[in-house]
Parts: sequence; C-alpha cells; structure tokens
Amino acid sequence: MRGWQLAVDLRGSGEQPIFIRLARAISDDVRRGRLRPGDALPGSRSLARDLGVHRNTVLAAYAELAAEGWVTTAAAAGTFVSRALPEVEPTRAAGAARVALPARLGFDLNARSNLASRRSPPPAGLLTLSGGVPDVRLLPTAALARAYRRALKQHGPQLLGYGDARGHARLRRALGEMLSALRGVAADEEGLMVTRGSQLALYLVGRALLGPGDVVAVEALGYRPAWTALAETGARLVPVPVDAHGIDVDALEKLAAREPLRAVYVTPHHQYPTTVMLAAGRRLALLELARARRIAVIEDDYDFEFHYEGRPVLPLASTDRAGIVVYVGTLSKILAPSLRLGFVVAPAALIERLAELRMSIDRQGDQVVECAVAELIEDGELQRHVRRMRRIYLSRREALVASLHKRLGGVLSFSVPPGGMALWAQAGGVDVDAWAERSLQRGAVFHPGRQFAFDGRSRPALRLGFAALTEAELDEGVRRIAAGLRRSKA
Repeated sequence: MRGWQLAVDLRGSGEQPIFIRLARAISDDVRRGRLRPGDALPGSRSLARDLGVHRNTVLAAYAELAAEGWVTTAAAAGTFVSRALPEVEPTRAAGAARVALPARLGFDLNARSNLASRRSPPPAGLLTLSGGVPDVRLLPTAALARAYRRALKQHGPQLLGYGDARGHARLRRALGEMLSALRGVAADEEGLMVTRGSQLALYLVGRALLGPGDVVAVEALGYRPAWTALAETGARLVPVPVDAHGIDVDALEKLAAREPLRAVYVTPHHQYPTTVMLAAGRRLALLELARARRIAVIEDDYDFEFHYEGRPVLPLASTDRAGIVVYVGTLSKILAPSLRLGFVVAPAALIERLAELRMSIDRQGDQVVECAVAELIEDGELQRHVRRMRRIYLSRREALVASLHKRLGGVLSFSVPPGGMALWAQAGGVDVDAWAERSLQRGAVFHPGRQFAFDGRSRPALRLGFAALTEAELDEGVRRIAAGLRRSKA
C-alpha cells in the first residue's frame, strides 16, 4: 500500500514479543480503516528496514495476522489485507494503540427483576459478620497443595482433558462414602454429581425439574440466591411461613391443596437464616406430603458438619424411600468457597439429566482439584480439618455470644444456635436497616432481616456470622456495630 506508515514505535520496551506488538499495530490500523480490505502490505524486507527490526520479526507478525484472518498471502504477489473483512471508515485516532470499549450496549438486555445482587470482595479493614463463610485462613493449604501436585504428576494428561460432566469418579466415590458414613445418605457413584458449588447444583436442579408456570414453595425467610436459581426457570415461587420449628408444613399442605405444587426448597438442618432445626414431626409430615403428591423436596444441607451440641439430626435424604428428595450440599463451608465444590445426591435418572444440562453451560469441573480433594477425604485429612474447625467455631460462637451480651444485651434477644456458622437475633425498637448502614460506615458488616425476606420488607432481626473471624475480631466487630446503633433507633 503506497503511503501507509505504521504509527507505532516498536523499539521501546514492552511485555509482549515485538512480532506480537507489530501484528497488533497492523490489525489496529485495519480496525480504524487506515488499512482497507485488499490493501497490499509492504514487503517483509522493506517494512523490517523501515522499523529497524529483523526481517524474521515481520514474517512472524504476518504469519500471526494470517492465522487470525486479518491478511492473506499469495505466492510471488505479497501480503494483503483480507477481502473478507468489512469496510471501516477511517478515524482520526490514527496513532491510538488500542480501541476503547463502547460505553453503552448496542442491544437490549433481557429485563429480569429477580436476579440476585452481585457480591464484591469487602475492602481491607472491614470486619464482616456474615453467616455461612468459613475462615479460609485456616485451610490446610499445604496438604491441599501436595495432593494437587500428586494429582498432576500421576494423572496430569488425563485430568487436563475433557472428563465426566458428573465430576471425577474418584471424588464421587469418596464423597459417597463420606456421606453414607457421616450423614446416613446412601450415595453411590452413579447417584452423585459434583458441581461448581451448590449454586450451580441448585441452578441445574431447577432446570431439570421446573418450567414456566410451575409452582415452587420456598421458606418465607430464606436464601435469595437459591430463589433466583429456581425463578430463572420461569417457575412461580410461593413463600411459606417459618417459625421456631422450621417451615410450617401445615401451611405447605394447604398450599399444595390449592396449587399444583411441583417442588419445595428447604433448609431443614439449620434453617437459613434463622438457624432453627425442622422439628421431627414436621420432617415426617413433609416427606409424607411430598410422597403422596409427588412433590420434589430440594434439601439444601449447607453446613451439616458444624453442629456443637449433641448429635446432628440426619438429613431428610437419609430416610427417603420414595425417591422424592434431591439432596444438595457443598464443601465450601468446610474448605473454601473459591474451590467451587458442591454436589447433588438423587436417583440416577435425575443425575443423568443434570449432566446433560451441564454440558450446555459448564461442561465439567476442575478435575485436578476434584482428585486432590478426593485424596484429602481418602487420607482422613478432610475429617481432621472438620474436627479442628468445629472446635474453633464453637469457641468463636461463645465469644460472639459473650460480646453481644456485653455490648448489646439490652438491644438484642436471641437463642444460642446448637450448630451452624451464624446466629439470628431480634432487635426490638431498632431500625435495623439504618443500623446496618451506620455499622458499615464504622467498618463492620452484618445482614439485616430484610435481605432474607421473600417480600423484601424490613424485619426487626439480623444475622451475625462468627466462623470467619477470630475472637478478638468478633469483639471488635461487635464494638463497631454497637457504635453504629446510637443514631439508628426507630
């Protein structure tokens, strides 16, 4: 192309190789319209001379552009901008190194009102008393790293390729044995699927069970991300009251009598967010209702391991003989959320359907991580870690309770939860939402009751997590929360 000059100096320092920077500079000129489809590029010798680089650098850049479809090369004729590219009007920004992303969308998004809010990492120095978060500082990283290296060394080529959408068989076997021994859930390799966290599990279960217009019962105080996953199917969610004994099964039965109820989503072990346990009579009634009316029970057992007083009550799935319970769990509370390890236990026909659905959105999990965690289970490392965390979290629960009695004893009323990673407190005569805002300004976070209410209305309650902070951090967090109360009373 006569008169074309590259407007980038390639002789300066840069993180990328020179031939890559040269290729990017030429493709940028095509994008800006300075080079048009069919234009001839200078010969490799002349361009190398003009730029002060080796000819092989230009040849490598041209090869990169050809591989990406920007140029075509004809023997004895030269290198040309591909005629398959659309025409672009030249811009004034001829010397620009990169094209900025548009500030606005050029198309419409699907408007949805039920999406969960995106969570960002908390800023440094903020003390977050949110439930359901483990202390990742205590993760046995050395053992996990050793298991990860062994998995790569022994099975690297197989693990780095495509695998089973249900999860690696080794982890499914190990998880099945653990669930059978500790939770009474008879899960074998064929009836268990490993997912990227319990959120993906809930999303897939929703897609497999529900469609537009289907009715799903949920706890009126509950876990909003689960509601979002289920509502994304087009199903209609109906809240059912929760009291000191868990979900109101009598109210659920009345709902089922007047609506074609397809499924019910429950957290029976430590109800989220109130931490109460579903009473024995209600457990039996729920299972019988579901069996008689062919209702799927989606049981979310998110923190079974952390029970401090007496033996934990076994899951609904442990007594299911009718094939009505879909059991969802996670290893995020035991290990770390970023490992993204959840699971589903259900009859094999549903597991196969979940695997088919997964192929369209996620394909599979991280097989190396799955094998590494399987080794931690097989060697007993995971169980030792759980026992250690149970002792630590119990101590932290006691520290939070003592600090709340000391600093907010006249404001909050609560029952000490027998398990879990948080407590639920009532705050009479206090604008809890305003209190949460004041506390945030003072460097402490708690979740007000409104965040868990299906109707989105304010509640005189709050959830305070204790697992992720040390005793000293908990006391400081409560001090900051108490300082934020002063200007928040209703």
